[in-house]
Amino acid sequence: MDFTAFLLYCVIVTFTPGPTNIVILSTVHNKGTKKALEYTYGATIAFGLLLVLSAMLNSMLIEVIPKIIIGMQILGSFYMFYLAYQLYKADSSKENVEHSASFKSGFLMQFLNPKVVLFTITVIPSFILPNYTQLPAITMGVIVITIIGFLAFITWVLFGTIFKRFLQRHKKIVNILMAIFLAYSGIMNWM
Repeated sequence: MDFTAFLLYCVIVTFTPGPTNIVILSTVHNKGTKKALEYTYGATIAFGLLLVLSAMLNSMLIEVIPKIIIGMQILGSFYMFYLAYQLYKADSSKENVEHSASFKSGFLMQFLNPKVVLFTITVIPSFILPNYTQLPAITMGVIVITIIGFLAFITWVLFGTIFKRFLQRHKKIVNILMAIFLAYSGIMNWM
């Protein structure tokens, strides 16, 4: 296996802005680091679970992938638009909607996030299974990828924490920009 290509693929996909990373940044901005970490833990567990499911059900997924991708695109786009709308209408003087900053929402977001689903569907069969078929090797691959994803999420939490004062000073503009990025992610899901 080309470990450099594998690591580059994992780092680029997990660290670049996407729906989960944008929601993490927004959560730090609106709710604080503790709530962002709660969301991040849910997102990480779901990310790892998706990798496990991909590894276990790879052959079945290949057969039904067109149906899964279409369904995930529809659900994922609507969910991203919903989150974008929630960010846009967030009132800085009132408490924001709680469900966007919970372990459960972080967990569920991963199953509706096309970027994560497509990544987990492609990384295992592209890099792990062609080279390793033994359960310990596949398990180690899933663990390594999950850790990379967790590090990406934590990076966004740290970024939000470091720049929290700036972000809070410009709360409405930041919310609008993040809403635009999420809506753009939803639109790009169809491109």
